[in-house]
Amino acid sequence: MSTDYRNFLALSYEELETLNLQAKADRTKRTAAGEVREKRLKYLTDEKRIKAVTVLFSDLEGRLHLLDYDKKFLLGSYENLTFDGSSIRGFTAQKESDLRLGIDWSAFYWVPADVFGNGKVLVFGNVIDKDGTPYSGDLRGVLKNYSEKLFKEQGYTLNASAEIEGFLFAGKDAEQRYHETGKFEFINTGGYYHVLPLDPLRMFIDTAAEVQRAMGFQNEKDHPEVAPSQFEINFSYAEVVAAADQIQLYKLLCRQIANNMGYTASFLPKPIVGVNGSGMHTNVSVSKGKTNLFWDEKGEEQLSKFGWDFLDRILTHALDLCLIFNSSVNAYRRLDPHFEAPNQIRASAVDRGAMVRVPIGNHRSMRTEVRAVAPDANPYLSLYSIFKTGIDGDISKAKDLRAGGRYLPDNIQKAIDDFTASKWIAKVLGADVQGRYADLKQAAANRSPHDLGSIVKGSEVQFHHSVYNQSLWNLF
Repeated sequence: MSTDYRNFLALSYEELETLNLQAKADRTKRTAAGEVREKRLKYLTDEKRIKAVTVLFSDLEGRLHLLDYDKKFLLGSYENLTFDGSSIRGFTAQKESDLRLGIDWSAFYWVPADVFGNGKVLVFGNVIDKDGTPYSGDLRGVLKNYSEKLFKEQGYTLNASAEIEGFLFAGKDAEQRYHETGKFEFINTGGYYHVLPLDPLRMFIDTAAEVQRAMGFQNEKDHPEVAPSQFEINFSYAEVVAAADQIQLYKLLCRQIANNMGYTASFLPKPIVGVNGSGMHTNVSVSKGKTNLFWDEKGEEQLSKFGWDFLDRILTHALDLCLIFNSSVNAYRRLDPHFEAPNQIRASAVDRGAMVRVPIGNHRSMRTEVRAVAPDANPYLSLYSIFKTGIDGDISKAKDLRAGGRYLPDNIQKAIDDFTASKWIAKVLGADVQGRYADLKQAAANRSPHDLGSIVKGSEVQFHHSVYNQSLWNLF
């Protein structure tokens, strides 16, 4: 069919970056929600070249869902966008399926047409229950409400950034086909920092970095990682909800770009035994006004008492949080001490085996790095749990809390047991969400051998929450 008569929006990368950075500035300044909404509605009304608005939301496990609404329909119905919650794993039961999407107009993105399609813009939504209240299973909404509450009551801004590692494998849909092929194929055998400029991995990284830049990520550095075909593309700190949104967009755009190139971008924590796995090192801090509350020039490692207390609460609740940080069967292969595994329940400025690290910083960059988070974790759930625990959790009276001697579980069943029994998790998430999340993880665990063994099993990929679909799940 000819497309010559069509005139859909397709902006240059430079124009996209300008628009997205302006939107990001509004978000950072906490411009009033009503003002931002009216600005976006006017833009959508005036810009005739937009055909659809893609609304994004995430389920309890962190799987990203996309709904395209015709622009004209959305303009007239954005306050009543209903969908079937029973079709989303971990959401409502069939008998109580109606949910709504509330548009977060501050989380609005202009996107490259060659990756996302012509004539589209993206916006994140929060899930609303049928009684009009925020839906408890939507952790984005939970995180946003918590962040806004702390800002309003204490003046705190929660800051985060994630270092997300992944693999680039040969062929499209390599994860979906793994239960048939039993293998992943590297697209190169280079390594840390040294890949030829026009190598397929380097070209993928360069393309993804360009898309991120256009979407206002404010990139910092990108490079091949330690393992063959492994990559990492870093971007700057942001307020916690924006940071979690960027994690979801990062994985989405990497997958689409890889697909466009005939490859698969995989965020399985340990897709291949014998080489380093992938992590999502999560850097966090809290500021008040222009003051970084984690900085103390005279403090131990120049981390303030506020920062150390935050860190100690994470260590205290490490076993409670492990299933949130490592949410899949495959994730427990990564917690292997032979490959820089952050499986020690301790803090360190230098030891990368510690689950929490204190990087070198200054008055602006001082932070703690939670290294035990896998790249397939729900970013909203992980970041909410980190900040809620770090600010409101208990601190153990154990004298050796930071010294080590304890380890994170080496299998998902132990993590499920710890999570299910945790009174702290029940307080953080509520007993209902705690139970639903545990049930999802138990269902996945039941489909894989209890003992991991030395070979990645088809089941741990096939039933991975970012891979399975109804057809695959029903093959069990």
